Amino acid sequence: MTEPDQSERLAQLEARIDALKAKDAPKPHQETHYSQAHLAWRMVIELVVGLLIGFGMGYGLDSLFGTLPIFLVIFTLLGLAAGIKTMMRSAQEIQQKTVTTPDEGADEREKDGD
Repeated sequence: MTEPDQSERLAQLEARIDALKAKDAPKPHQETHYSQAHLAWRMVIELVVGLLIGFGMGYGLDSLFGTLPIFLVIFTLLGLAAGIKTMMRSAQEIQQKTVTTPDEGADEREKDGD
């Protein structure tokens, strides 16, 4: 083999090794933080969407029947209850995921005494 061919193969091997090391590298702590923020926004959006759907249905029924805002109040409260139920279901799902897959940084914190 010629010398340039061997150095080229060595460079390719080093690039492949670096790529594999980067793939298995632990995630920075900030990505976990963004993940938690994403879950919090998901829960807030579920609550607000439940309220808005209930409000819309109640307003539509009141407009259709020409009644006082009785349907508006009833369906807004039902939307609130549905939003809270959906939010609690999401929280339970998140809790089950964290129980089955423990935090990756937990071992490092235990080692450091945190």
